[in-house]
Amino acid sequence: MEKLFLEIPTINRKQEALDYLEENVEYHSNLNSTGSMDNCLDGMTYEEWLLELERRKDIEYLNRINRCQSKTFFVVRESDNKIVGMINVRYHISEDKLKTWASHIGYGIRPTERRKGYAKIALYLGLLEEQKLGEDRILLLCDVDNIGSNKTILSLGGELEKTKLDAYDDTMTNYYWINVSDAIEKNSKYYQDYIKIK
Repeated sequence: MEKLFLEIPTINRKQEALDYLEENVEYHSNLNSTGSMDNCLDGMTYEEWLLELERRKDIEYLNRINRCQSKTFFVVRESDNKIVGMINVRYHISEDKLKTWASHIGYGIRPTERRKGYAKIALYLGLLEEQKLGEDRILLLCDVDNIGSNKTILSLGGELEKTKLDAYDDTMTNYYWINVSDAIEKNSKYYQDYIKIK
């Protein structure tokens, strides 16, 4: 399997990032965990999106727009330096937001790169980031009918807490908790060969 790494978005990836968006549109795929880069499909420029990521480092600004602290990354394949996915890692989330709409990690793999095990590697990389940020136990949400994503979460140690209608997007949703340290310890032997830490 290929090695993947996380990369902070920069202007150097502009065309590749826009291609990533367009591919998801072409395949009628949901755009997950882009850190609002999907707004580039509705008139926002890529440069404005990068500025928005910077703004979201400001706690007061996040409170005004009702968002969590987060880091957005491209998931990049080492062999050809291609963006194969995106991941949004959220942290220091209030209990109120966790009870209503928020989760700690969201990830997506581009349609032409799915079913290669990349989602599991991306989630493992996300767990490593959560550990760096001091998160011990994280919540992940997944649509009940998204079989692949449910399997990915379960394979990395997800424990199903409940299934209920998510008022945020009106879909039946599974709520999983993962103990970060335990998941990393149990999976490190397998995933260390498929990640590159930058």
